[in-house]
Amino acid sequence: MTFTFRRLAEPDFPLLAGWLARPHVARWWHHETSAEAVARDFGPAARADEPSDDLLALLDGRAVGLVQRCAFADYPEYRAELAAVVPVPAGAVTVDYLLGDPELLGRGLGTAMIGAALELAWAELPDARCVLVPVVAANRASWRALERAGLRRVGAGELTPDNPVDDPLHYVYRVDRPSVTSQDGI
Repeated sequence: MTFTFRRLAEPDFPLLAGWLARPHVARWWHHETSAEAVARDFGPAARADEPSDDLLALLDGRAVGLVQRCAFADYPEYRAELAAVVPVPAGAVTVDYLLGDPELLGRGLGTAMIGAALELAWAELPDARCVLVPVVAANRASWRALERAGLRRVGAGELTPDNPVDDPLHYVYRVDRPSVTSQDGI
């Protein structure tokens, strides 16, 4: 099982809209799923007009999910909101993620996808010192996947939820860039 990633492109929008409409995704992502809304919300990153990365997650070459990645420095309001809960160091980035097919849930694939996305972040973002991920406390499957991927809970507090039906309580998870030692041969 190998995860690879590529930038989300406009031809992927119908697939993404289908994923966003599925109940297990819609519950937590709370996005409009019309073609216009998906183009509006994901088009800027797909065209690299925005400093975030929307990455299509491929499992053995098959599109199975999405990983969004951004640096907090590029989104000062988001950084300020999170900094009220936990320290947000310079160079901190965040990820968000989804698996589109409900048949893939509960098999460890979310954890594997998160782990692969972290490896990619370390490789592509040399200034990234850590990854911080706020997740609504009620989304147990999501924060358990983060824990299994090696992130540790570093705080809890109120943040604006993606879905207005959710309580604002979020857990915040963190993983630091792996240390490079002389034993690594680098």
